[in-house]
Amino acid sequence: MRIILTRHGRTEENDAWILQGHLPGTLSENGWLQAQKVAERLKFEKIDYVYSSDLARSANTAKEIMKFHQEVPVEFTADLRETFLGEWQWKTKMELGLVNNPKSDIMAPKDWETLEAITERCEKFLEKIMSRHANDAILLVGHNGVNRRLVWILTGKDSVESIKNTSVSIFDIDTDRRVHMRLFNCTQHLD
Repeated sequence: MRIILTRHGRTEENDAWILQGHLPGTLSENGWLQAQKVAERLKFEKIDYVYSSDLARSANTAKEIMKFHQEVPVEFTADLRETFLGEWQWKTKMELGLVNNPKSDIMAPKDWETLEAITERCEKFLEKIMSRHANDAILLVGHNGVNRRLVWILTGKDSVESIKNTSVSIFDIDTDRRVHMRLFNCTQHLD
């Protein structure tokens, strides 16, 4: 099995430092260009099935990629949504005091989706696709938080760097479910 993982293009909200969580998000002009470039990058990749977050920023990125894979089934799913940020959604990092704050990595809204909850959601999703697509190449189009959790689960790494907009990561999974990372967070197509 092969998992190809990408993140949505840059959004207007990213540019304004707005936390989106489960909000749809709007691809910026640069984000649309990034989506087109990752689509070109993946044009000749073997892809048997696509799963994308159902939030607009990822769904629109997936639709750009699908222009080169029109015969491939695609499923837009809440399983790949970004972490729910509760009362922080639609607020800026400045409003919340998250910019240049050494304690910001331990701050969290009261009503957010915990790391345990998003990890459980991602583990269930990976189990589902591994069972359904043991011999397929699967494209996943998600978000920074959910993609970092997926990489963490696949690789067992304690800490995963931020996932860049429209970066490509590739993981091959053998029949014993051993994971071999072939590419990580690659943005050469944006150069």
